[in-house]
Amino acid sequence: MSQTNYYLEDLMIGDRFSSGQATITESEIKSFASQFDPQPFHLNNEVAKETFFKGLAASGWHTAAIAMRLLVESEFKPAGGLIGAGVDDLKWHRPVRVGDRLTLDIEIVDIRPSKSKPNQGIVRLKVTTLNQKGEEVLSYIANLVLRRRVT
Repeated sequence: MSQTNYYLEDLMIGDRFSSGQATITESEIKSFASQFDPQPFHLNNEVAKETFFKGLAASGWHTAAIAMRLLVESEFKPAGGLIGAGVDDLKWHRPVRVGDRLTLDIEIVDIRPSKSKPNQGIVRLKVTTLNQKGEEVLSYIANLVLRRRVT
């Protein structure tokens, strides 16, 4: 689908959207970690080799932030923007490493018009972040408020 400014009525369960790509660099991993998740496996290549991750890995929150950027820049463009109402089932499946190229697979899994606010509804998206090998690195269900044309 390539339309922009989607309204609730434009979408169907099963609709899929894709995103561009983000390539992960060592400097980005370390910069994000130094500000928001300063653990050795995100900051120090040598120390990281001796940890659970067996090498430098991006913070899961860094991966989530990248996924958000990819979602904002994806083919899925709701009228009024991406208005979040919550996230369910957030899971980190495997570490993200230097050089990984991440993309999103976005699928509409539920659409619910609001009973109390006839000008909007909730759309649930399954957002799957994949690396260059097609392996899941992050997944979640995004609950978004979307405008309706019908009032």
